[in-house]
Amino acid sequence: MENPTVSETSSPQDSPDENAERSLELALAAARTASENRGRDIVVLDLREVTPVFDFFVVASGTSRRQLHAMSEEIDHKLEDDLGDKRMGIEGYSESRWILLDYGTVVIHLFDDETREYYDIENLWTQAKRIDLTGVIESPPAE
Repeated sequence: MENPTVSETSSPQDSPDENAERSLELALAAARTASENRGRDIVVLDLREVTPVFDFFVVASGTSRRQLHAMSEEIDHKLEDDLGDKRMGIEGYSESRWILLDYGTVVIHLFDDETREYYDIENLWTQAKRIDLTGVIESPPAE
């Protein structure tokens, strides 16, 4: 059986619960992929009760342009090739200080440390619930 595409996953006959489950699946896959590519400070925000525009934000930091590119490319591969979703847009790839991947209901924000601190996405969306990532991503080693 082929993976569904965006139009199949958000068809009118799908229930809101099915759409939310699909959005959560994509967000967790993006978080896991960021972690597997050495992303740091990974957060998934549940925006469903805050805005009708998005379901989830995934926020992660990287240490270099190369790492941010690798994370964004691997997330694209995971969500598009493995899960059958389609990216609607990408911003910031060439500058590589803040790469935004737009999958419609899920938006992934990949930052360098300075830019993440400056824009402070998590505090802009403080009313959003944080998804517990225990068991989804590995905890960073204790220092």
